[in-house]
Amino acid sequence: MPAYNEEESIAGVIVRAKRFADKVFVCDDGSSDATAEIARQLGAQVFAHDRNSGYGAALATLFDEARREKADIFVTLDADGQHQPEEIPVLVKPIIDGEADIVIGSRFLTDSHVAAPMYRQAGVKVITRFTNLVSNESITDSQSGLRAYNRRALDSLTLGEMGMGASTELLVKSQKAGLRIAEVPVNVLYNEDSSTHNPLYHGLDVVLATVKHVSIRHPLMFYGIPGISLLGIALGFWYWAAEAYIATKTLMISVSLLAICCTLVGAMLMTTAVILWVVISVVRGGTATKGKDPRK
Repeated sequence: MPAYNEEESIAGVIVRAKRFADKVFVCDDGSSDATAEIARQLGAQVFAHDRNSGYGAALATLFDEARREKADIFVTLDADGQHQPEEIPVLVKPIIDGEADIVIGSRFLTDSHVAAPMYRQAGVKVITRFTNLVSNESITDSQSGLRAYNRRALDSLTLGEMGMGASTELLVKSQKAGLRIAEVPVNVLYNEDSSTHNPLYHGLDVVLATVKHVSIRHPLMFYGIPGISLLGIALGFWYWAAEAYIATKTLMISVSLLAICCTLVGAMLMTTAVILWVVISVVRGGTATKGKDPRK
């Protein structure tokens, strides 16, 4: 459980979760209240951050600890009481049955019930569609914190995003790693006091994180296509300026400036695309040959 100032709710979540887990880990992400103390008193293993570093940073700490423990199945859930620990058996069943590497508890499947305000539901659905577009998945709830991971997923996934974008980062990296993702319907209890995340900041953080990962994975598409387009537009402006100068012997300052700007930005984007593509190709090549016998 990633936790930040959850002293009012974390006790009940831990007590209920212990019925379904061998160990309960809590990452206290710089809380200023008694979150960590309560968790320790209830027998949870607490890993404390000196300061509030973000949801992704807390998840990264928990992933690291789960790997050290060589966990067979690792379940994440929020400490604010929205998720129901009693649904853990349903969540892990596809993993136990060998049907999935990652299982997401979705608020938006047919049998789910969610009491969140409509604006939050709409926001999550928009983010989910955007995530599916870039990850080639068909997930209904990309922002659910209730998830289960098997050993293969644990060993394959590392987190770099410190904020709420970590939820999307995990899905993008899972698709790249060829991990099987499934969803099960879950019920979510919601009240206005339970969420510590500003919905606007949450959405912006997720979108920016997704854009960043797409730009890294597909630099030629993300930077190259706009770069070529701008260079094509620049060529049109240069032709317009040259034609006007030949006809009137007058330099069109505004058109010339537009041509210069489009040329510079287009060239910068193309350069960025090529540099990133080369770097990523080298990294991927090194990863692919790592561990191979050089004599073969």
